[in-house]
Amino acid sequence: MQPPCQTDAAPGGPDSGGRKQEGQGKPSLPTSRKICYAVGGAPYQMTGNSVSFFLPIFLLDVVQLNPFWASSVIFIGRAWDSVSDPIVGFLVSRSPRRKCGKMIPWILGSTPFGILLYCLLWFTPSDTLTTSWKFFWYLTTYCFFLTCLSCYHVPYTSMTMFLGGSQSDRDSATAYRMGMEVLSTLIGTTLQGLIVGKYHASMTLNCQGLNGSLPNGTMGNSTSPLTDTLENTRMAYLTAAMVIGALYCLSCVVLVLGVKEQHGPLSTLDQSRLPFVYSLFTIMGHKPYMLLLSGFFVVSMAFQMAQGIFAFFCTHAAGLAGSFQYLLLILLVVASLSIPFWQWFLVKFGKKSAVFVGFSLIIPAFIILVQVTHNFLTFALTMILVGCSTAVLFLLPWSMLPDAIDDFQLKNPSCQNLEAFFYSFYIFVNKFGGGLALGISTMSLHFAGYQAGSCEPNHMVKLILRVLMAPVPITLLIIGLTIFCFYPIDEKKRKEIRAKMEAAKDPLACNRDPRS
Repeated sequence: MQPPCQTDAAPGGPDSGGRKQEGQGKPSLPTSRKICYAVGGAPYQMTGNSVSFFLPIFLLDVVQLNPFWASSVIFIGRAWDSVSDPIVGFLVSRSPRRKCGKMIPWILGSTPFGILLYCLLWFTPSDTLTTSWKFFWYLTTYCFFLTCLSCYHVPYTSMTMFLGGSQSDRDSATAYRMGMEVLSTLIGTTLQGLIVGKYHASMTLNCQGLNGSLPNGTMGNSTSPLTDTLENTRMAYLTAAMVIGALYCLSCVVLVLGVKEQHGPLSTLDQSRLPFVYSLFTIMGHKPYMLLLSGFFVVSMAFQMAQGIFAFFCTHAAGLAGSFQYLLLILLVVASLSIPFWQWFLVKFGKKSAVFVGFSLIIPAFIILVQVTHNFLTFALTMILVGCSTAVLFLLPWSMLPDAIDDFQLKNPSCQNLEAFFYSFYIFVNKFGGGLALGISTMSLHFAGYQAGSCEPNHMVKLILRVLMAPVPITLLIIGLTIFCFYPIDEKKRKEIRAKMEAAKDPLACNRDPRS
């Protein structure tokens, strides 16, 4: 039996300060608020993508962990991160609204710890430590950092529903946010790539000059050119982390000062008093949300598998050891510039059409990448297709999610204030898919016989890199696009939802604990 729900004051009623609702002359969302909200998304993308692109090669080539331990750090950390997201989402939904809002306190409280732990993640302990202690250091630091990032990102993304304005304003704010997140990914990845990329190239050249490998036992030999370069590379990673940490702090300040939480059309920003398990099963029973969740889980896994091994692929399989940072720069510049195009495209032709067209573009790009070696120009041109498709991955999931939440609220008018739960599970599947992809790819290198510090990987390692770069992601993309064929919210359905939302006058908020 479903628990009874308590009727609270409706949005627009006395408890909401008389705010007007959508369809009742509510003013549009100011551009300044959209920009400040968009800037708040920078920390997650700057740190998250830097970790995705560089942590595998950092652990393997710089820290020189065995592939088994490196993959364990990544997979266990992502698994922990995935579990923490729904828990954080539930705690946020149960949080009371304070003077500065319901979401802002979580963002403010997590920021200093997130910055500190991000810097510690790129710190290299002494080489005298055993492998097990190094594993413990990076696993612990990684898990705590990801928890702080969840405490920032879950309430931040949930704020989409509480910016004010209409459905079109919300879509516009999402486009601003995605544009800024792609730009912040570009800034973070470029900074990290430019700072550390030249040292990776120097390590490769010195390694080729020695015609061998650098076992950990030679670290005490300060006369070795490879040892000197390795130390410089480690310092470069830490420097890049501190620069990105400063931008993390600045973005948080802009968000807190520039955005004030508003009531949503069917939400009072109050506490949800539903039990965790009941909230979980209620959300998971909503078909459009589950199809959206499943489709983007598979597609995200495809992108993040390619993302996680890209630096490795360029270094060890494509013969572009000193150039991968420039390829990332091209990819992210194209993604940033194409966000406005895809926003126009989804308004003109619909969000489902944008999904199918956008994700199909990267399939021929993957095929080209594994067929060409030692050709920077071909890789650079291919990055244009990859960048266009990546922009769709940034924009569409977050643009389609509010539609599924609106549909849920209309079908379940007595169960509101669960927005943070919806967003936390959305983040959960994205992170879990990324962790699974990175874990599989790094573990595959272990079974292929990759040796940390080796100058020239064996043939099996190069083969595995090519398989993980094209056949596996393409298969996952086809599965994801098949799932999207069954997603029921097309443009006609969206218009119906918008009309019903504007007509909603007295929604109920589900706030009573069934035990009370």
